[in-house]
Amino acid sequence: MKKKKFIKPLKQRLLNLFKKNFLNYFYIIFLGAISSYSLPPYNYFIINFITFSLFFVFIYNKKKKTSDNRSFFQYGWCFGFGYFLFSLYWIAISLTFDQGFKFLIPITIILLPAFLAIFYGLVTYMFSVLYSKNVISSFFIFSILFGTIELIRGSIFTGFPWNLISFSFSNNIYFIQILSIIGTYSFNLICISLFTVPALFILRNSIKEIIICFSFILLSASFLIFGKIKSDNFDTLKSIKNSYTIKAISSNISLDRFYSKKDELKIINELIDISTPEKKEPTIFLWPEGIIPDSYLSEMNIYKDVFLNKFGTDDLIIMGLNSIETQNDKNFLFNSMVVFNNNLDIVSSYNKVNLVPFGEFTPFESILSLIGFKTITNSYQSFSSGKNRTPLFIKNRMIDLNLLPLICYEIIYSGKLSKDNSFDYIVNISEDGWFGNSIGPKQHFAHGIFRSIESGKYIIRSANNGISAIINPTGFIEQKVDFGLTGYVELSEIRLVKSTPFMLFGNKVFLALILIYIFLIFSFNRINHE
Repeated sequence: MKKKKFIKPLKQRLLNLFKKNFLNYFYIIFLGAISSYSLPPYNYFIINFITFSLFFVFIYNKKKKTSDNRSFFQYGWCFGFGYFLFSLYWIAISLTFDQGFKFLIPITIILLPAFLAIFYGLVTYMFSVLYSKNVISSFFIFSILFGTIELIRGSIFTGFPWNLISFSFSNNIYFIQILSIIGTYSFNLICISLFTVPALFILRNSIKEIIICFSFILLSASFLIFGKIKSDNFDTLKSIKNSYTIKAISSNISLDRFYSKKDELKIINELIDISTPEKKEPTIFLWPEGIIPDSYLSEMNIYKDVFLNKFGTDDLIIMGLNSIETQNDKNFLFNSMVVFNNNLDIVSSYNKVNLVPFGEFTPFESILSLIGFKTITNSYQSFSSGKNRTPLFIKNRMIDLNLLPLICYEIIYSGKLSKDNSFDYIVNISEDGWFGNSIGPKQHFAHGIFRSIESGKYIIRSANNGISAIINPTGFIEQKVDFGLTGYVELSEIRLVKSTPFMLFGNKVFLALILIYIFLIFSFNRINHE
């Protein structure tokens, strides 16, 4: 009888605990999901001031009441799961083109956010370990942990720096000019602090919290003032007319070309029609990634007469192609960017360095291939990674240029463009059709805005089934062919700017900012003790 009396209250307590935790988890997943709408193409950044502050207040108050750290990983994981579930669902669209991948769609929609959420789980677990009763110190600890984990997420396992919270400001050109000095990861750290700072006002114990809030308001204002001055100075620079034109093509050629034998000559003629070559002045034509489906680089000579007939002697054509290299009797497949003259002679070439996991290569391929895993973009073998990224040197009697090649996904990496910064422009080619009419191509395009400001270089982007554009060194889109449209953008006049501080120092600035945050933590702890 006594045993039954004991078991019944125990069951009730466990049930109440489950209900309570369920509501907590649901609440945090909801905060993460809502935060995802701050990202491109929505850019409702104001949301983050609410969601990040409420999230911090929740974990701070929870830690204040308990010394048990076990639940804190789950809190961070839930926030990350909601955030990535609603912002990366579009990746599963790439699995709809091959019947063999469709069974993976539900797994991908859940598994990728679940994996990325682990990083956010680590943030809150480590916060619970390093927690300080001083709310200002806890605020800076939270910011350091979140910013550092995001840097690790962008670097480990080939890196996936997609949807950093700083991209909430991708439409606010003045505010993000500071990227030219501090870069994306340092800016991301400051954004985390900025979005969380209302929590200090909610949890305030003294005027010190209000001072910190006011300091971040002043910092934000200084970013805007700096951005306005920098943009205005750029606009006053004298335009220089080039002796050549760079023309980036935007096409909408179906991805069916990868799965059924398409008439390559028809595709080439379609691209030539969009390019509208005139032979009047030297032009560099930039075509999208992987646009010729079946011919390898070594086989392109069969179209030599077509190019000779359509393009001028001083014209150059840059396109994405697959290439094969044989080393020690073994064939290696590369995703390449190649520069041709009108005779289809190779002027320069580059093999993609940063490959997309499962898109272009299968991790642990020898094992996973046994159970049917293969790459999305081809079904025969993984692409190999190029050795390094160096500028494409292009020279003929009318053109003398260094172009930094970035193929698709490679534009998402901050501070990792090239060891050689002596390039004139960044050229980015992409195939965005894998993600259909979703938010994916818009998110992808936003990375180009960040890279242009960081590097202080023009970005010329050519996309198939995506957005093609000319982005100037301040991140302003000078010309654009929007998603779903066909046409071209062209660059013939430029304004020259000096190399940015970020290009000189890279992510060393992030380390300096971390040291400043640590100094502030110790300073406020000392003030609190006094």
